[in-house]
Amino acid sequence: MAEGVAPSGNFVSGIRKSLISVNPGRCRPAPATCRKSPLYVSCLNIVHKKAISEHAQKSKIFDITERTGATPVQQDFLQSPVSANLFKPLPFQACVTELIITEKPKASQKIAEALADGSPVKHAEHGVPYYEIRHNGKRIIVGCAVGHLYTVAEKAKSWKYPVFEVEWKPTADIAKGADFTKKYLQVLKKLAKEADEFTVACDYDVEGEVIGLNVIRYACSQKDAARMKFSTLTKPDIVAAYERKSAHLDWGQANAGLTRHELDWYYGINISRALTDAIKAVGAFKVMSAGRVQGPALKIIVDLEKEIRAFVPQQFWQVSLKGELKGSLIEAWHEKDKFWKKEEAEQVVRNTKGKPASVKEVAKTQTVQSPPVPFDLTTLQTEAFRNFRIPPKETLAIAQELYVSGYISYPRTSSQKLPKEIGYHQIMRQLTSYTNLAAELLTRQLAPNEGKKTDPAHPAIFPTGIIPDAKGRELKVYDLIVKRFLATFADPALRETMSISIGCNAELFIAKGTRTVERGWHRFYDPYVRLEELELPSVQKGDMVKDPKITAYQKETQPPKRYTAASIIRELEKRNLGTKATRAQIIDTLEQRGFITGSPIQATEIGIHTVEVLEKYVPAIVDEELTRHFEEEMEEIRERKKQNEAVLSEAKGVLGKTLLMFKQQEKVVGKELLAAEKETRLQEKTIGTCPKCGGVLMIRKGKYGRFVACDRYPTCTLTFNLPDKGKVTASEKVCPACSSPIIVMSSARRKQEVCINKECPLKKSEGIASAGKSCPKCGKQLITRKSIYGEFFGCSGFPSCRYTERLPAQEKTGAENQKK
Repeated sequence: MAEGVAPSGNFVSGIRKSLISVNPGRCRPAPATCRKSPLYVSCLNIVHKKAISEHAQKSKIFDITERTGATPVQQDFLQSPVSANLFKPLPFQACVTELIITEKPKASQKIAEALADGSPVKHAEHGVPYYEIRHNGKRIIVGCAVGHLYTVAEKAKSWKYPVFEVEWKPTADIAKGADFTKKYLQVLKKLAKEADEFTVACDYDVEGEVIGLNVIRYACSQKDAARMKFSTLTKPDIVAAYERKSAHLDWGQANAGLTRHELDWYYGINISRALTDAIKAVGAFKVMSAGRVQGPALKIIVDLEKEIRAFVPQQFWQVSLKGELKGSLIEAWHEKDKFWKKEEAEQVVRNTKGKPASVKEVAKTQTVQSPPVPFDLTTLQTEAFRNFRIPPKETLAIAQELYVSGYISYPRTSSQKLPKEIGYHQIMRQLTSYTNLAAELLTRQLAPNEGKKTDPAHPAIFPTGIIPDAKGRELKVYDLIVKRFLATFADPALRETMSISIGCNAELFIAKGTRTVERGWHRFYDPYVRLEELELPSVQKGDMVKDPKITAYQKETQPPKRYTAASIIRELEKRNLGTKATRAQIIDTLEQRGFITGSPIQATEIGIHTVEVLEKYVPAIVDEELTRHFEEEMEEIRERKKQNEAVLSEAKGVLGKTLLMFKQQEKVVGKELLAAEKETRLQEKTIGTCPKCGGVLMIRKGKYGRFVACDRYPTCTLTFNLPDKGKVTASEKVCPACSSPIIVMSSARRKQEVCINKECPLKKSEGIASAGKSCPKCGKQLITRKSIYGEFFGCSGFPSCRYTERLPAQEKTGAENQKK
């Protein structure tokens, strides 16, 4: 068949449609002289299919088989002498499609933009985005997961325990609220059919490895894939990661991750079923739950709670000297510090009464304060909580968002090291919002003050140099990270402590003050450096204290402080329980299950009794040593020193034996848990003492919602209304104005202490008219109103008009002034 001979119109039309829908741009462009022939294009598609099917180049590709689907017309053309000059052997690279799999949609966009030779072509199916790009002549599709698309599940559903028969199933089929993951999985499965090569570009950590591996083996039906490793989602790092990607997954990380998920499932499901069945055994029903790391974590909190409850305060006395020294008021404390006997303290007062006091000695010491070390995840969470009261779980979420947006490096790291390869100078030059600080550092040789902690996968957290368009808490966390990064390169600070010894009739008193002599790194970490500055007057030996007054103060020892959301994370890290990415979630889970509450963290009655029951009947569940042992073994799996099968087998043996012992005690355990649960509910409903009769005020539910009433009803009919929404808890405080209990109202955004009494004198400011403010909706006067969330301006025409606006910060009402 000659080149000029055209096939029928229907044939050409069909070929064009099939090429557009099935094979857009997969093969190299045809020579210009051949583009006039639709038949050439159709045959080029056949050549491409044959090249793909054979996965090899051939010098002659005209032996057309039935597998190519060539029609007689196409076969005739392909076998003609004319076509021999048109079809050159195609480079196989031009025929290959690579699928890159990312962990989140935003990461897929970043990677596509970084690798694309031109502009990425964005596609979307069912709202799921993916990108098609060309990179060095190669076709690449960048698709995304949305976290874990697969999860561990029981092979056959049951309520028995112990059970260890598990498999990985789509998360959408197992977890409530995970339906949205189904469409992401469907799109990845479809894209996998087009792909010839596969690369995992999920976060380079244990969880990212598990996410990528499961997509590869279940959605893509592959046994392995190439692996990209990067710590920032910036173009240079992404391009470098693609060029040096490894040929295989990180099987150490993958196996460690798979083991952790299965191990956590064994513990979580089996222990939860055991506890729930124990309550069922005594005729009640309540779903109970516990976990492998949650048990030891709860025990740590419970042990501290018991120590606080058992604490008996001990009285002691301290003696101070106050007076004027060189024109400044000064306070010094007796050198003995605590007097455990009142008589001894009073004797000091008698010895010094009316006696002169003078300076006996002056001493100064200087301390060099090294710059802080770079942020790992735990120290970032701790600092964010200390400065902004942002919970650790939220800090991680904010940091993750900053990372996927390209503003900071990967946050789930244990490292306190900043390698030179990240490019100190380049980052600082890009930090245009911090020009003055960065410019000062750029004039010197840059060397960070690094900590001891390392991470095999990622460096410490650092800014990439890209300035975010952020606000609120996201901007606060970013600012904290940048200033911490800069501070690590700054000079040490110099602090001076001055100690003045004052003698008064043979009794010695010490005054101490510390000030900053050279700020050094403090300037770079401002305003997050919070150190007390107390400068004492410049004095010499023999200087007299004018009008000294000696006073004894009675005090008592204080119980240990409860954990905060940040300090418990540090404690878990110190004890090697959980991982940097899971510790905050563990604490959050304990709170959701009602085992702990409040800030600082307090163990509830059900939390305390649950630990007591577990310690008594199944101590292995809360055994810190055993949990730490498995953590260390999983680290050995990651380092490829141990096989995951051996670790899982050991865990099954320990857990199986423990749970069989538990089963023999089900009824006894059930009775104790049920009693603890009832006590906890009673505690949660108790608000405080009734100011009218001395009874107990309890939260009740009625026809019109929640309210508080005295437990001596009907003898006492005192009641208080409660809002329909928000969590109500007792504060153990009493209003100074009306003696009613003060409750804590918690919403998603804030917590506020408020007197439960609507008629409290402190609330009488309600109704005060604002100066010159009228309602913009109806024109009536705005007046101050009050809710459990504070004061605000509201329309005096309420309820006809419901307009409200915030109370300006500078306007103070009677209630606020009275509090002051």
